[in-house]
Amino acid sequence: MRKLLLLILLVVLGVGAWLYWGGGMQIVTERSVKVALVEAGVPEKQAECMAPRMAERLTPQQLRKLERVAPEEGEGRLPRDAGEALARIRRVDDPEAVEVTVRAAAACTFGGIFDKL
Repeated sequence: MRKLLLLILLVVLGVGAWLYWGGGMQIVTERSVKVALVEAGVPEKQAECMAPRMAERLTPQQLRKLERVAPEEGEGRLPRDAGEALARIRRVDDPEAVEVTVRAAAACTFGGIFDKL
């Protein structure tokens, strides 16, 4: 019984260490970001490219703020015009999160030239 408890404890500690230091959280976050982007209407290949960039550069709190871009009651899935798109972006209220997202989208669309800016 003691051996089983010790083994369980070691597994839990190992998984925790991997998540914290080994990049496991990054992988989970990338997957979550990709799913959220696809659900927001971003094509899957584009979302697959953007997710690692966003997960690397943004905190979990900033990623949550980006959820504010989602349509609110009375809004369509996609903005009708530039004014509505701008209003949705302003709801994020985090210029860095918006900048990272725009740069990731541009880099994935235009082949990485915006990464160097």
